[in-house]
Amino acid sequence: MKTAEIAQRFLDFFEKKNHTIVPSASLVTDDPALLFTVAGMVPFIPYLSGVVPPPYPRAADVQKCIRTNDIEEVGKTPRHGTFFQMLGNWSFGDYFKEDAIRFAWELLTAPESEGGLAFDPKDLWVTVYKEDDEARDLWRSLTPLPEERIQRLGKDTNYWSTGLPGPAGPCSEIFFDRGPDYGIDGGPATDDDRYVEIWNLVFMQYEITNVRSKYDFDIVGELPAKNIDTGMGLERIAFIKQGVDNMYETDQVRPVLDLAAKLTGKAYGHESHEDDVRLRIVADHVRSSLMLLADGVTPSNEGRGYILRRIMRRAIRSMRLLGVEGATFPELFAASRDAMKESYPEVEADYARLSAYAIAEEQTFLRTLAAGSAILDQSVAEAKIGGGTTLSGSEAFLLHDTYGFPIDLTLEIAEEAGLTVDRGSFDQLMLEQRTRAKADARARKGAIADQSAYREFRALGETVFTGYTELQTESKVLGILIAGHGTDRASEGQIAEIITAETALYAESGGQVADKGIIVGPGYELEVLDVQRPVPGLISHTVEVTTGEVSVGAPATTVVDALNRHSAQQAHTATHLVHAAIRDTLGKSATQTGSLNRAGYMRFDFSWGSALSAETRTEIEDIANNAVRDNLEVTTRVMSLDEAKAAGAMALFGEKYGDTVRMVDVGGPWSRELCGGTHVARSSEIGLVNLVGEQSVGASNRRVEALVGLDAFRDLAAERAIVSQLSTSLKTPREQLTTRITELAASLKAAEKKIAAFEAQALTGRLPQLVESAVAVGTVRVVTQSLGEGASADDVRSLALQVRDRLGSDPAVVALASVTSGRATVVVVTNDAARERGLAAGALAKGAAGVLGGGGGGRPDVAQGGGTDATALPQALEGIVADVRATTA
Repeated sequence: MKTAEIAQRFLDFFEKKNHTIVPSASLVTDDPALLFTVAGMVPFIPYLSGVVPPPYPRAADVQKCIRTNDIEEVGKTPRHGTFFQMLGNWSFGDYFKEDAIRFAWELLTAPESEGGLAFDPKDLWVTVYKEDDEARDLWRSLTPLPEERIQRLGKDTNYWSTGLPGPAGPCSEIFFDRGPDYGIDGGPATDDDRYVEIWNLVFMQYEITNVRSKYDFDIVGELPAKNIDTGMGLERIAFIKQGVDNMYETDQVRPVLDLAAKLTGKAYGHESHEDDVRLRIVADHVRSSLMLLADGVTPSNEGRGYILRRIMRRAIRSMRLLGVEGATFPELFAASRDAMKESYPEVEADYARLSAYAIAEEQTFLRTLAAGSAILDQSVAEAKIGGGTTLSGSEAFLLHDTYGFPIDLTLEIAEEAGLTVDRGSFDQLMLEQRTRAKADARARKGAIADQSAYREFRALGETVFTGYTELQTESKVLGILIAGHGTDRASEGQIAEIITAETALYAESGGQVADKGIIVGPGYELEVLDVQRPVPGLISHTVEVTTGEVSVGAPATTVVDALNRHSAQQAHTATHLVHAAIRDTLGKSATQTGSLNRAGYMRFDFSWGSALSAETRTEIEDIANNAVRDNLEVTTRVMSLDEAKAAGAMALFGEKYGDTVRMVDVGGPWSRELCGGTHVARSSEIGLVNLVGEQSVGASNRRVEALVGLDAFRDLAAERAIVSQLSTSLKTPREQLTTRITELAASLKAAEKKIAAFEAQALTGRLPQLVESAVAVGTVRVVTQSLGEGASADDVRSLALQVRDRLGSDPAVVALASVTSGRATVVVVTNDAARERGLAAGALAKGAAGVLGGGGGGRPDVAQGGGTDATALPQALEGIVADVRATTA
């Protein structure tokens, strides 16, 4: 039974049980405490916690998930996957334990001909919380399970909570027994891989407080509305139903594994276990990367992008360890696309964009591996010349953290060179980094720890946003929060959150920043600092009380700063024009990946693999401004998501849409996007679009920036003033300025070359004196001298090499220095005889640079260092002499 069929059977079954079928939420979650949707319940947290009233009494879904907390276990066990799919059925105060158990058993054991999954009851075990007699009795009365296959376990396995105050409850898990060939008897209580957990039924029935740990808390009482939260691992059901040993061999993953085996020449299942693990890592990580890319995540060095980059690079590294050093993503990602497109058609429809990111990331990392190998080779050479046997943990960490060079590759190369790595020091540095990351995660988790504070306000209904048509709206204060805690009033000088029933103030979203404005009422005035949506459907105003005192229940009028709003609308509508212009110019694959709109300024990120030429930028700017000139009508319509897509509206990556959406047209279908932002009524109101910058913001991602309206005009006026000043100063007509400046630059360059030639000649004239200045340090002749101000590093290096050659074949070390713009530079060179005595130029330069307050290094024969403390040059040169003496003593 194919994975897609299992998922459809699940949805069909629960649709017949009167569940609303909910599409999968994005892998990118709104929850600020999480980077990704890590479990099926994440999209339903607002309903399960009671913060947001549920839109339906019962639901079912197939939710995409990503987990990376146990990424090191991927490939080693049959059940650990980075990307996985959770089948879930949900009840929000509707049915409870009895129906949850009945539904689960019916679907699992019903014949395939009746829409079931046809599990043999003799292969199924269940666990219940040890104190949950009700669940245990229901399993006995509703199913044929014997007493011995219903096991009672403790809180660590059979009690669910978030680790925060709020809802919690016991759970019951269903396991499949794979048989005696896979482990020992004894049921799930043995915690053996023989028993695979396939479905978890969570009974949310209690309110907890005083949470000391995830399993240590006080139960306040029963929830007024008891919820059901279930999760069945689709991949686990698939590998059992398909008769294979693990999730990596199922129909959605195996094609990538087989292709990786073919590309590496490895026979999966017939070679070493280590090779099999690496092949499974490749299969899992390629699929996970494809799905993250499809949901708008792009590789970067922070946040979600860093996780994606790490997953992709682990796949590349695994292929390298399997013997392939070239690019493989073009083939592997295509195989994953074909395996996943039945369940997720978007991976095929948008494959050009997804593959562009994947291929660019692989090319970048392959270059990183080459560069890291060169740096590591240099460190290994210096260590061996210096007689060392160990690479420092800090060097290994630098390679890992700065260059993305895997530690296992560092260990491998070092071992081949006969060296070890100070792994203890490396692990300590990694631990410190993880500790910082965990502290950041705790801080983010704490930031939403008291979302329950919004529950009572959200229960009153959604905040009505009137700002599309009004700049001023009368309402009343529903609630006041100070430092996250509810209060009945806020006084002058205090910062608070204000919740009103209606508001004209726009909350930051869709790339558009929040409105500026005030909230006024009897005897008080509030300056609005920010407007956000802390939970779906609720708008919160962060304010400073500038006059008087505001209290709950008071009348409140939200007033928008009209000029700021209009400028922001100009920028937001200009973003739509620029997007359409880019697609007209570059093609349909150039799609938006991010934006920022504020008064007078817009920033637009889009998928594209190379820099835009000046001609292309001009063309995009012309198309956008022609649209401004044409005074195109800007219209908005509210409709269903399916209707909008059928009309050709663009749904942007990373954005989340409900069943009802707002479609914005500029000039009819020319620009048609789903957008909740505010816009001008006609394109001519934008005034002017002035593209002022274009740059890379990652592999296959570009950014354009533009000034809009009056800000654009002011920028062009400033440029006009500069041109006028240059024209006057150079006594050249404006149309000839470019030619004149080019001529002046060429003359300056020629003069600089002449000066450099004279300086080099002067330095060469010092060669005899430098050779004569050599002093004997033991058996080594040493030259150390500062050449003073102005000599370039290249000139100093050239002169040092000439001095070394004049000193002959006896051991010699030459260290020459110069000062340029207040920064000191030292170049150290050694000959063969000196290096045989353990004198490495890199180590000597690094020591001197430390004295100068900087850094340095290089090859054993030629190296360079420097620093900002030029006054310490005498001590730095003396230090080189001392190092030579100490090394040769």
